[in-house]
Amino acid sequence: MDNTRVYKMKFSGVYPHYIAKAEKKGRTKEEVDEVIRWLTGYSQEKLQQQIDQQIDFETFFAQAPQLNPNVSKITGVICGYRVEDIEDPLMQKVRYLDKLVDELAKGKTMEKILRK
Repeated sequence: MDNTRVYKMKFSGVYPHYIAKAEKKGRTKEEVDEVIRWLTGYSQEKLQQQIDQQIDFETFFAQAPQLNPNVSKITGVICGYRVEDIEDPLMQKVRYLDKLVDELAKGKTMEKILRK
């Protein structure tokens, strides 16, 4: 499968959709940001810079300070694929993020989402 289209999508273009999905279910932008920071290691300031610079997903993850060491605990199905079985490392990171936002929107506690 050619994932180039996904990699070249602007993170800043998808970010509002993450927020809208969460807010529709009573969650907040701050919670979305917390989930993103947990996954990527970005500070809030650096996350905002990435959004403002309109970088693509490939660059967003390439510049991420450090993927959370508990990322392997993210399991389940997103977009018809088991995230733990996705072989392409970049696509797996994108789907990890999708999965975390999905869990947030489904009402899971932050403690469970952040694998504490």
